[in-house]
Amino acid sequence: MNSLFIEFRDPLFGIIIFFSLVFVIALISYWWARIKRKEDSHYLTSFLDIFNSIPTEQELKTLMSSEAISEKSALIMAQTYSQNGDYEKCIEIYLIMLEMQKDPAEKSETLYLLGKTYFKAGFLERAQEIFLQILKQFPRTPKALRYLLIIYEKMHQFEKALEVLEPLEELGIDNKKDRIYLQAVSIIRSAKYGVDEKSHMLLALYHEHHLLSYLIFEYLFRFSPDLAWKNLDPGEAERILDILWNAPEAEANLDIISSNSYLRELFSAKGTALLAQESNVFEFDILIKLNLAEQSGATLQFDYLCGECKQIYPFSFNRCPNCHSIDSVITEALLTKDHFEANNSFQ
Repeated sequence: MNSLFIEFRDPLFGIIIFFSLVFVIALISYWWARIKRKEDSHYLTSFLDIFNSIPTEQELKTLMSSEAISEKSALIMAQTYSQNGDYEKCIEIYLIMLEMQKDPAEKSETLYLLGKTYFKAGFLERAQEIFLQILKQFPRTPKALRYLLIIYEKMHQFEKALEVLEPLEELGIDNKKDRIYLQAVSIIRSAKYGVDEKSHMLLALYHEHHLLSYLIFEYLFRFSPDLAWKNLDPGEAERILDILWNAPEAEANLDIISSNSYLRELFSAKGTALLAQESNVFEFDILIKLNLAEQSGATLQFDYLCGECKQIYPFSFNRCPNCHSIDSVITEALLTKDHFEANNSFQ
């Protein structure tokens, strides 16, 4: 009977114990990994289920208190909804979080995100209330002041917008462009001045600061073309290319155009007058060659690039819709088929 048992001093006994321990540890590790994967899968499923429907306040509190979803995860979820344009769900999450938060600093940050979402969704008055609420508790909050300034601008409350610049300047933030821009826009929208007065006031701003060339010359070429041509800086022609391209040919000042190589090439490409035989600008050169051959069917269309954030838009802007920078528009010309000619070809 004793032959069935191994003496504990026998080396074989130690080897059996060693492999037994290895087997037990491997078995425990395997089952622990399975349990952990199951828990992670359950957490992921719960997290993804939240995206299908907004949880109630109590459900969100339960999820966060049980650590099924952290506050950071809730913020990521809200930002995801915002990026997808589902502002309603995003706003609801922020409102629930605000009811749960106790720390004033955390509430201020969530309020800021809520105000941004209202702003993106177009609820300017609600966004205004949010940012004013933040500034009552934390007056030295530049990002809230910036959004408040833009909100007043969009609501055409330019005097209030100019007032917001004062606390920003006290915080050491340079707002030169904002101040000049708000002055220019308030002049354009003012009912107190006539077209001539507005044109001369805008030109005075332009000559004093050498800013806002796109905004100011867009107005001048529309309402005071003679004044626009007389004050045009040829160095700005590339920036306002689309304005010059769309200006009526009858109002073109050929004396000024012929005195500058870029303007000669631009208006030769447009077909106003063949003052140039070629151009270093590819799009102009193609159009000039077509005009010389008395061919048509091509024209220019324009994209607008923000020089700050590099976002591209199919429309011009004076304040970038994305980063809100001023006077950052860059006009880019693209060759395209002339739709007028294309439509006539079917007749």
